[in-house]
Amino acid sequence: METLVMGAVAYDAKVVTIWDGFKQWFAANGLAFDYVLYSNYERQVEALLAGHVQVAWNSPLAWARAHRMAKARGLDVVPVAMRDTDCDLTSVVVVNASSGIEDVAGLAGRRVAVGAVDSPQATLIPLSYLRSEGLEAGRDFDVSHHQVGVGKHGDHIGGERDAARALVAGTVDAACMIDGNHLLFSAEGTLPPGSTRIIGQTPTYDHCNFTAAATAPAALVEQFRSLLLGMSYDDPEVRPLLDLEGLKAWRVGRVTGYAQLEAAVDESGFYDQEGHVAAVDYRP
Repeated sequence: METLVMGAVAYDAKVVTIWDGFKQWFAANGLAFDYVLYSNYERQVEALLAGHVQVAWNSPLAWARAHRMAKARGLDVVPVAMRDTDCDLTSVVVVNASSGIEDVAGLAGRRVAVGAVDSPQATLIPLSYLRSEGLEAGRDFDVSHHQVGVGKHGDHIGGERDAARALVAGTVDAACMIDGNHLLFSAEGTLPPGSTRIIGQTPTYDHCNFTAAATAPAALVEQFRSLLLGMSYDDPEVRPLLDLEGLKAWRVGRVTGYAQLEAAVDESGFYDQEGHVAAVDYRP
């Protein structure tokens, strides 16, 4: 029986528990499945394009690189599936409620905290949003990066949490983070309830997806997709796996939610058009 091999990034120890569980479930449902863990997304994308894995559990930034690298080689990659929680997300720019800063224009001459340099949701997309509002990082305001889990493409939220802490400490005037983490940080007390105000919010975008190389066995990839989409949160065997991976349902993969990130990558020069890493301050 042919085995589908998936690549995933080890952003947390629970990743082993997650994919061991999925491996057992897939086997019980007729799919021979295995996985390989990588320390960073750059290595994972290269492995996907080299054919070492047939499917990769990619961050949105990893999708952008895979798509660029494939196109440069006359190949293609396709989105297989994504979580319901990957769709229609936004990032926010928050300030201390007592700061007197009423909108993003008030950030001119200020200091803005972001996540790691490779975080789509806490760095690349918010800085692109501020750029669209007429504020250029390094020219109109200073940026304070919080380099936690570099190479993990923002999957490790430590950088966003440190940015929030910097806002509370008063060492920065604003902080950027995904809206869900703004709620989480308020609930857990990192941001004292009622202490912050949102002054800017990005348009919606999408996050992770399973990416397949076009050279992967089509029938095997389709079986993988079909099994994912057939998972039910009402199934007591499946629910723990979905909870660990942070979703209630898998959806068909789409690329319509990546335009903002693609623009941010081009504006910042993070990757070139062939998917080579061009960011001078990025060392995964």
